[in-house]
Amino acid sequence: MSSALNHASHFSPRRPWWGGDLQTLRNYALQARKALPMHDSERLVIPLKDGSGDHLVAALDRPAGADGRPLVVLIHGISGSEKSCYMTVATAFFLARGYPVLRVNLRGAGLSRPFCRQQYHAGSSDDLVALVHGLDPELTKNGLMPIGFSLGGNILLKLLGTVGRDLPIIKAASVSAPIDLAQSSRSLMRWRNFAYHRFILTRLKRQCTAAGAGLTSDEQHAIRSARSLWDFDDRFTAPRNGYDSAADYYQDNAGKAFLGGIKQPTVLIHAKDDPFVPVGPYLQERWSGHQSLSVLLPTSGGHLGFHDPLGLWHLRQIDSFFAA
Repeated sequence: MSSALNHASHFSPRRPWWGGDLQTLRNYALQARKALPMHDSERLVIPLKDGSGDHLVAALDRPAGADGRPLVVLIHGISGSEKSCYMTVATAFFLARGYPVLRVNLRGAGLSRPFCRQQYHAGSSDDLVALVHGLDPELTKNGLMPIGFSLGGNILLKLLGTVGRDLPIIKAASVSAPIDLAQSSRSLMRWRNFAYHRFILTRLKRQCTAAGAGLTSDEQHAIRSARSLWDFDDRFTAPRNGYDSAADYYQDNAGKAFLGGIKQPTVLIHAKDDPFVPVGPYLQERWSGHQSLSVLLPTSGGHLGFHDPLGLWHLRQIDSFFAA
């Protein structure tokens, strides 16, 4: 597949949700209405083979009729889980199109928290490898089509660019991925993003200190005393994962560094008006050198928004990309 950079992607915002902020906030304003219909998901518990004793917990939903379609794997963003609005909406969307869907709770997130002493971070691609290897071969025999949202998109891009060719991944997609982690962290800390920053940092702290987390007293203090995401990563995430600083951690795990190694057809979707994940790194990338990548950069859409008169534009684009 030849690379494609499409700035005019024919996205028209749904009235009255104009602009990046309203597009972003609509997910939360209408979250209750976007829940999956009442049904029982299958619960999977996958051990991580790194000696930690941690396990990932995931929710598996299957369509009424099995037609041999690949398994769609959904990976949430920072402070999210399988229950995040964008995850449940995507599950309902792809189930309706006949795909089995797996919603992953990353290490220490959501229902994985009681089973994990460690915590996911922007470079936790090894956990996804362990997940794939731990799945029943019946689930992976038709291939995988993973979709990473926000920070989950960055983790997915690192996976694809390092060991993706060794996994049964057919195609992949990222949505609103912060491919330059340092720029995104600085952007989130801007005054105009105060509410987003506080919301994310508060939820992240709560997630990291919930029952089951194996924290030392120093780590607990580092988390609680952090006043910004950069501070949080500098005091907790970086040292816990062997990095000297937040800057070191960001540089080593930024998705843009792994784009050249991606061989599976992958579409990256990002809005130019995303309130806190800058579009600059996407505009500066030389996409002509990435033959497996397609990039959609609509003018509007916000962060994980893309609400248009027909529903969710980004999911329709991914569906078309997967089906092509």
